[in-house]
Amino acid sequence: MKKLVALVLAAVMLLGITSAFAEGEKITLTLWDIATESDANRPAYDGALAAIKEAHPEIEIKEVSTENQQYKIDLATAMADPSTLPDIFFTWSGAFLGDYAENAYALNDVYANLAIKDALPEVMLANGTYDGKSYAVPLTMNIVTLFANMDLLAEAGWTEIPATYEDLIKCCDDLVAKGIIPFGCSGKETWCVTEYLEPIMEKYVGAETLGSIFAGKTSWKDDDIKASVEKLQEMIAKGYFDPNGMSLGNDEVKANFIAGQYAFYQNGSWNCGEIDNANKEGKNFKVALFPVMNAERASYLQVIGGPSDSLAVSASSPNAELAAQIAFELGKEICHYGYLAGSGLPAWTPDYDTSAVKDLVNDVSAIVSSAEGMVLFGDTAMGGEAKDKYLEDVSQVYGCEVDGEGFMNGLAADLW
Repeated sequence: MKKLVALVLAAVMLLGITSAFAEGEKITLTLWDIATESDANRPAYDGALAAIKEAHPEIEIKEVSTENQQYKIDLATAMADPSTLPDIFFTWSGAFLGDYAENAYALNDVYANLAIKDALPEVMLANGTYDGKSYAVPLTMNIVTLFANMDLLAEAGWTEIPATYEDLIKCCDDLVAKGIIPFGCSGKETWCVTEYLEPIMEKYVGAETLGSIFAGKTSWKDDDIKASVEKLQEMIAKGYFDPNGMSLGNDEVKANFIAGQYAFYQNGSWNCGEIDNANKEGKNFKVALFPVMNAERASYLQVIGGPSDSLAVSASSPNAELAAQIAFELGKEICHYGYLAGSGLPAWTPDYDTSAVKDLVNDVSAIVSSAEGMVLFGDTAMGGEAKDKYLEDVSQVYGCEVDGEGFMNGLAADLW
């Protein structure tokens, strides 16, 4: 009976979309995203686009995929002239999309009439809702994860991922003594540096305070923010990071980690699929979180991340309502294939067999289900000039062009 109802609902939605077109007429929708060939989300987009093509032969989706940092530039440029925006575009929710909400199409009415809306809890729309209007179709949710190569750790005498900062430092010293580089991080892509700095800040000041700082409600002038930068730079100075990292992109760093060049790689849980695939080939990777730096303010199960990856629709699209309906269907399918491929936890309730979900994804899911606090990624939680200033200063941290005091005071002076 459930299957029959689902088929009827799907048919109703299909009729709602196709009735607007004359028989034999085809319409093209443009899609911008960051699912480049080397991106962890590429398999999810391939599966989703194939599903939409099969379900809607009357619609053609023209996709343009761009690397993460360049995409942000291109999107900002298009927002200055909304007529150049695609029909559907990938975005991060939170303050990132909030800066552009005036150029996005409100999805409330489409969601209310959506046949598949029961699979999408309304709470998942919260991060893309501004002044009561929803502008984002959620895809998946992710957190910053500490990936560890257990074979390399074993070479240095460690059988478990260090659970305390003191043990992490001892482990890194042991790795360096064995000629093993502890960490890989792309200095070429600033967001990758935030994947290291933000968990350290959170484990110093606590999730509540860091979230308040990102929201502009609490000052950056906090000695533990200063200490966070100092600790990261101490680790860099002690040779814990690949010295070539400043010139490497994230794809290169990730490939190096999977190939066994680093013991640790701290990045988004969207990498679980690729890394889990390496486990199936005989390697031994596990996941954890960065340890606590100040137990008086923070706890181990406080995480960086949340439901952020989304699709939005341009308000200037000549087919905005249709694009919105397709965006919801596409979002559900990206979530479906992304969850199975290991590139994110589901924002949509799974209505399919999940027995093949990757082991590392299940491990991250267990962490999220026990989380004691969650702070959205900084460059998503902050908007406009605040985000730009933050990323500019973070880029200087990895190159040690600014110290902890300079970072803290600079952001406090410019942002609060």
